[in-house]
Amino acid sequence: MTVTKNKWEPTHGDPYRPVPYTPARMDAAESLARAAELRTRMDERRTVRQFSTDPVPDQVVRDAIACGATAPSGAHQQPWTFVLVKDPDVRRRIREAAEEEEQISYEGRLGEEWLDALRPLGTDEVKPHLTDAPALIVVFQQRYWLAEDGTKRKHYYVDESVGIAVGMLLSALHLSGLAALIHTPSPMRFLAEVLGRPVNEKAFAVIPVGYPADDCQVPDLVRKSLDQVMVEI
Repeated sequence: MTVTKNKWEPTHGDPYRPVPYTPARMDAAESLARAAELRTRMDERRTVRQFSTDPVPDQVVRDAIACGATAPSGAHQQPWTFVLVKDPDVRRRIREAAEEEEQISYEGRLGEEWLDALRPLGTDEVKPHLTDAPALIVVFQQRYWLAEDGTKRKHYYVDESVGIAVGMLLSALHLSGLAALIHTPSPMRFLAEVLGRPVNEKAFAVIPVGYPADDCQVPDLVRKSLDQVMVEI
């Protein structure tokens, strides 16, 4: 008899217990159609920095986070925490702290080469998206598992695991009709302080979520073609 746990618990040292996995196989025609539609829809995704202040459905955001949390992870440790921030005062505090760090960065900490790379994107130290967007998702890496009694367990491939989860989150948000932005103010230590996160967590990214503003503009960019990013052998 297979027992399915309803709540994740640490599995260090547990024996291997396989269960059947028999998803229905999609026929080739449907697979081709879905892949083509997904490719078209994902090609429409853009990073947005000008957000409407209109509210978004809370459950859509929660479901997108749940999709991100299905990502594969090293040793299935799922080393991520998604903090959904809707409180206007908390978003204001995050913006103030982020802009303080960004001003230092744009005034010299980034270096001229990095600033040259950013110039075509039209970014600067002013970050209105942090307060205009009705929700922020602050993603934290759990550098290690920490029990209430102080017991620690190492996590593996944390950067890779959380990066995949964020990519899946962005896809879910876009496919649900919402816009988003990856914001990584550096350093990001202030996020753990503002949000009261435990010592085993390290901020990975801030993701404003909402609808594009009516007058939203994005950089005139060109994505690499498939033959520029794929090698087939």
